[in-house]
Amino acid sequence: MTDTVIVLFSRDLRVHDQPALAAACERARRVIPLFVADPSVPAGRRGGFLAECLADLRESLRERGGELVVRRGDPIAETMRLARETGAGAVHVSMDVSTLARRRQRRLAEECERARTAFQLFPGLTIVPPDALRPSGGGDHYRVFTPYWRAWAGQPRREVLKAPGVVRVPDGVRAGGLPEPGCEPHELFRGGETVGRRRMRQWLKHCVADYADGHDDMAGNRTSRLSPYLRFGCVSPLELEALAREAGGAGEGGGGAEEFVRQLCWRDFFYQVTRAFPRVNRDDYRPRGHEWRDDGHAAQAWKEGMTGIPIVDAGMRQLLTEGWMHNRARLIVGSFLVRRLGVDWRVGADHFFDLLLDGDIANNYGNWQWVAGTGNDTRPNRPVNHIRQAKRYDPEGEYVRRHVPELAALPARMIHEPWRLPAGVPGYPAPLVSTD
Repeated sequence: MTDTVIVLFSRDLRVHDQPALAAACERARRVIPLFVADPSVPAGRRGGFLAECLADLRESLRERGGELVVRRGDPIAETMRLARETGAGAVHVSMDVSTLARRRQRRLAEECERARTAFQLFPGLTIVPPDALRPSGGGDHYRVFTPYWRAWAGQPRREVLKAPGVVRVPDGVRAGGLPEPGCEPHELFRGGETVGRRRMRQWLKHCVADYADGHDDMAGNRTSRLSPYLRFGCVSPLELEALAREAGGAGEGGGGAEEFVRQLCWRDFFYQVTRAFPRVNRDDYRPRGHEWRDDGHAAQAWKEGMTGIPIVDAGMRQLLTEGWMHNRARLIVGSFLVRRLGVDWRVGADHFFDLLLDGDIANNYGNWQWVAGTGNDTRPNRPVNHIRQAKRYDPEGEYVRRHVPELAALPARMIHEPWRLPAGVPGYPAPLVSTD
């Protein structure tokens, strides 16, 4: 048995089904849960949510006799400094796929080898590890979703792990103060595993059965809103899948649960794409010779929700005020930027990444490339009629009225028609482009 193990937390801020933590508690006499606040990677608008996640994690560890040790600086340097101070014999980390994460993992592995400290990567950020599946015809990853979905559905799952009963931290280790949030707590999303698990249980109990019919209802708020908790690892995606199948009978005619599990599979899909193509946030996955317009005025109007296209402006204003956006709205506003305005997908993806609580490299940029026709979509010229989408998924205009108050008094028959809006709606612009 190892005497002391450091568990370096990053985007796995939970105690339930946390393989790196569970293994450390099983194998070592003493465990040091560690989070390093890296000043070179500011949390931005996610800072308040992250601060709540860390406070909740510290409380959960203290309930088990442990502690969340917090340091500030370079994660590798601070981890190795703590290892030297405590004589830790091993470092455990959850595997991630972004360029930054893999660079850190490689550096940490090298430093551990130099110091003769064991280093081990663990699963936990996805349901199926990003390196677990390979196409039968060759290649290092799946480029198309449907065959990946079939392979993923048949892949054996690891066991969902219970939270450790006891976490023993070495005596004399300074806990350190939690990072300053840098912004106010979010009004709609409170961070942390405790809140995330409560939301997960309530949604699965009352809403998952209706997911297939309701997840595109833009005004109905019938999606899970669990994505921020998955992004920070407050909720285990593996446990979420297992509970969804249990609640809705996924795979046995349970349409709502099966459709929800399919969305979890999309998340895993983009993680394995990003592992194989780590510059997914910078380079076209499938270059198709697009020539993008450099139109700063149009891009800014889009960011501010002032394009004059009501459904687009509603989505963008929801993003500005909530740090979140309905899944159907994400498709609509993304398609409008790249296909109607001709603006580079990176402009939109970077804006989303800055503002979304659930923004991560794999899913944010993978989805934007899919919308732009440079990614994994097998139909890169797939059209999206924004007005038709609005009428179908927000038929009474409730979503638009909620987020574009200038149009609140308009009747449903007019609210989605930019060229039929009454002249002089106070504060609302003329449309940037024709929607004919």
